[in-house]
Amino acid sequence: MPDFSLETALGGCVIGLDEVGRGPLAGPVIAAAAWLDPARAYPGLDDSKRLTARRRQILAADLADTALVTLGRAEVEEIDRLNILQATFLAMRRACDALAARLGRPIDHALIDGPHAPALPCPAHPVVGGDGRSLSIAAASIVAKVHRDALMADLARDFPGYGWERNAGYGTAAHLDALARLGVTPHHRRSFAPVARALGR
Repeated sequence: MPDFSLETALGGCVIGLDEVGRGPLAGPVIAAAAWLDPARAYPGLDDSKRLTARRRQILAADLADTALVTLGRAEVEEIDRLNILQATFLAMRRACDALAARLGRPIDHALIDGPHAPALPCPAHPVVGGDGRSLSIAAASIVAKVHRDALMADLARDFPGYGWERNAGYGTAAHLDALARLGVTPHHRRSFAPVARALGR
């Protein structure tokens, strides 16, 4: 289970950063930055992928009262222009900048889930499997996932038939079938191969 070990070892103001939505064929990529009070207990936090949707929603609501968490996003146009990795880094920088503004003080260190880290105003430390090791990263992963799932469910109401309320824009068989039948929407990532094929590229 994640804990504060990494945060404590670094010292100072340490935040966690994670993203959701690198792999889908549609929708933005969302990053969250989280600062947790080390004097508090945060029971139940874990890698968002290990939690049920209902449990994620409960924990995200709790975090709204007990932590500072901000969001950043990169739009489909930015994903297509920059590539998904650079767009992910852009979303992370936006989340980090928003959190620094909320904190009202400089961030000393950022823990980033995964093997790569964006350029940030503070030292950035990539942590493979970080959402299962760091409470700050776990909090960011949960809030980012809850936010993006809700966003894709909202988009699904405007663009029915693709199943985004269930697949969150990932390339499931139902989504690929809908691409073939219904065509490409403004929310699809044109630089991703299945979408490009649906456009006849």
